[in-house]
Amino acid sequence: MAKGKSNARRDPGTLNSPKTLDAPPKARTGFFPFARYTSVVGVHMTLLTFTALFLPRTTFFFELTRPSVDPELQTSRDRPQHPFLEELTLSPVSTLFCLCAGVFILQGWWGGWMRTWWTEYALEGTDVEKKLEKVAADRHKMTELGRAWIATLLASFAFHLVLVLFGAPSTSYILHTYLLALLISLLVVFSPAYSLGPPSLSSDTQALVNRITWVRLFAEFSIRTPVERAFVYPAIGTFLGSWVGAIPIALDWDRPWQAWPLTPAFGAILGYICASLIALTANATIYLAEEHIRSLDAGKKTI
Repeated sequence: MAKGKSNARRDPGTLNSPKTLDAPPKARTGFFPFARYTSVVGVHMTLLTFTALFLPRTTFFFELTRPSVDPELQTSRDRPQHPFLEELTLSPVSTLFCLCAGVFILQGWWGGWMRTWWTEYALEGTDVEKKLEKVAADRHKMTELGRAWIATLLASFAFHLVLVLFGAPSTSYILHTYLLALLISLLVVFSPAYSLGPPSLSSDTQALVNRITWVRLFAEFSIRTPVERAFVYPAIGTFLGSWVGAIPIALDWDRPWQAWPLTPAFGAILGYICASLIALTANATIYLAEEHIRSLDAGKKTI
C-alpha cells in the first residue's frame, strides 16, 4: 500500500497534468467550489459583455485608435443604423483592438483563477501536504504564465491561417483578420495553456501526458472533471459563435455592422459567454445530483 501511494504522488512543480488523468470520472467528484465558481463566472461574463459593447465606445480608445472613417465603410454610410452602433462600426480595426485589449486583461484574471482551481483539484494528501505542494507549484507560476502567453500568441498566427482557409481575405484586410484570430486565441487558448501547460514536442513523460490531455479535451471532447468542462465548452462556443457570426457578412444588405470582421468577433464573444453559462449549468446540475446521491447513501448507512 505504501509503495502504491508513493507512486501516485507527483513533483509539485508538474501540477499542470492531474494525476487523475486515467482515473475514473468519479474519483474526485467531491471537489467543487460551487459558490466561488458561480460568482466568478458571473463577474467574468458581465465584464466580457461590458468589454464587447462599451469598451470600444470609451473616449480614450475612441480617440487613440481609430480614424474618422474606415475606407471600406464609405460606400455604406448612407444606410441608417441605431446610434448605439455608430462607435462600434465606424472603424472595425479600432473596435477589434479594443476587444482584444479588454479580453487580454479579463482572460489573464480568469486564467489565474482557473489555474488555482486546477491546482487545487490535482492536489491530494493531508491539508499540510496540499499546502506544501501548492506553495511549490506557485514557484513556477511566472514561468507558466510566460509560456501561456507565448502559446496564445503562436496560436493566433495558426488561427489566422485557419481563417484564411475558411474564406477570409488573404491579401487584404490582413490586420482585421489577425485581430480576429488574436481575439479567438485569447478566448480559447490562454486559460488551458496556463493551467495545463502548453503542449510541446518534448519526449519526456510530462510532455507526453500533457499532449494526451490536450488531445483528449479538444480533439476527442472527453471531459472528466468540472474544470475541464469550463475549458472545453467555452472553446467550442467561441468557434461556433465566430463561424455563425460570419454568415451575415455574405448578405447584400450593405450595412456598416457587416464590415469584416465585426460579426465574427462579436459572435465569438457571444458564443464564449453562452457556452460558459452552459458549462456553469452543467457543472452545477452534476454537482447537485452527486450531492443528492451521496446524501441518500449516507442515509442508507445510518439505517
